Amino acid sequence: MSRFTAYEPDTAPAAARPVMAGVHRKLGHLPTAVGLMAESPELLKGFLAANAAFDATDLDPVAREVVVLTVATRNACHLCVAMHTATLARLGGDPALIDALRAGDPVPEPRLEALRRFTVAVLDHRGAVPDAELEALLAAGWQPRHALDVVLGVGTYTISTFANRLTAAPLDEPLREYAWTPAA
Repeated sequence: MSRFTAYEPDTAPAAARPVMAGVHRKLGHLPTAVGLMAESPELLKGFLAANAAFDATDLDPVAREVVVLTVATRNACHLCVAMHTATLARLGGDPALIDALRAGDPVPEPRLEALRRFTVAVLDHRGAVPDAELEALLAAGWQPRHALDVVLGVGTYTISTFANRLTAAPLDEPLREYAWTPAA
């Protein structure tokens, strides 16, 4: 039994209602996870603001999805993995890239693999990334600012993955074809 309510815009805390309406307008539907996050309007607003900031970074959309899917698989968020698999597929992501990210395996494109490995290093070392890992990122053609953009992505999607796991956010019907279960 969940202790969290999946709010609708008309039942949510007042401070969450305009935010939820904006998500509904943008997506054409209201994901259940958003209704669950609405329990804390500040969490919902904070996640969406961080997400908008991450989307505005210098990382291209596919690179951002590499970061997000790396965080989502490491944090075992079935919802985030499904949602961002769908996003990467819409972006025309190579199926081999998608499969590798979902499995937590090395990806076939060297530049994106360097980004994935750096994201893992940020997670594993809680930001105190060894010099060799940063050098490998830079040697692959990324810039120092991209390292900081990864930190923003890790923070943003730590909020989302932790909230989704805490609230046991379900997989909405449009994402069922992208369902994911963590490896044992």
